Amino acid sequence: MKKTKNIIFITGIFITAALGLQSCKTETKPEETARESFVLTDTMMTKLGFDEVTSKVLLSEVKLSGKITANEDKVAKVFPRVDGNIEKLNVQLGDYVQKGQILAIIRSRQVAEMDNQFSMAMSNLQIARKNLGVEEELFKTGLEPERNLVNARQEVHKAEAELKRVHETMKIYDLGKEATYQIKSPISGFLIEKNAVEGMDFNIENIDNFFTISDLSDVWVLADVYETDINKVKIGYTCDITTLADPDKKIKGKIDKIFNVLDPESRVLKVRIRLPNPGYTLKPQMFAIVRVYHEETQSMPAIPAKAVIFDKSRQWVMVFKDRRHIETRQVKVFKTVGDYAYIESGLALGEKIISNQQLLVYDALNN
Repeated sequence: MKKTKNIIFITGIFITAALGLQSCKTETKPEETARESFVLTDTMMTKLGFDEVTSKVLLSEVKLSGKITANEDKVAKVFPRVDGNIEKLNVQLGDYVQKGQILAIIRSRQVAEMDNQFSMAMSNLQIARKNLGVEEELFKTGLEPERNLVNARQEVHKAEAELKRVHETMKIYDLGKEATYQIKSPISGFLIEKNAVEGMDFNIENIDNFFTISDLSDVWVLADVYETDINKVKIGYTCDITTLADPDKKIKGKIDKIFNVLDPESRVLKVRIRLPNPGYTLKPQMFAIVRVYHEETQSMPAIPAKAVIFDKSRQWVMVFKDRRHIETRQVKVFKTVGDYAYIESGLALGEKIISNQQLLVYDALNN
């Protein structure tokens, strides 16, 4: 009797085959022998992923197109307050700016006039106080009536009020030296719009905002819902969002607002999903695909969608019993929604399947 022992390594999977020839009358098919002698090593067992067939409520899916936008609750539009000329720009589109940072310096005739008003108000107050001092001395000596003293005090109060008014106005405009004022950022965030050019003359009566600043730590996704799908979306429904920039990355979210007005031209309804944006990877104006899920009344056996193998125009699953007994089983998938495949036939609840690296096992057993 002659023994032949073959050890086959297939990506970390050891297949040990022992072929024994007992007699000329008894023959064993090679495929059956390979299946019976298939063994998973300890190393490969740690690399495989396993799941059980469970009953899950059937989900329905609506696919929507959408766009990433800034969170409008965290957007500030910055306008100039007086006519003038942009003397200096300190920022560029896309820059991150801090609250209070100087965005631009404006030279303005109106600011120059305010500066003159401030100087005049200071001078008038000094004169009024000086006159009051004189009237007080004259009143003490009896050379002036009390009426003149009262009038002098009123003039001081008027001069103080005028100086305060001019000073408060100057604070609003952040006046600098030589008839200039500074435009400062009201919030911290990214400069997502810029309509200002250094050296540009402008009139506040016909000018758009110079800057738009947005805190992009969280963003909105605005998705379009056609009339036929309006009844399939509701506040609280879960979503998977993907972008063209990273189509393999799914971002989980929920619908938190439905804008109950249809666009008169496109005939679509807008829904909103708020998303955290760590690392600022989501940019305003990015296109997004939004898959909205909602539960139906029916339940079905379900497994991770990634566990299903498509080969030879059929769908297969690797059913795991133990490291020596693994079955390649044909299944019929009812539908795949999100991360799960709902199984119409071929699997029973509680069965264990290989859901990660299953292709290696499939190839080893079936090639």
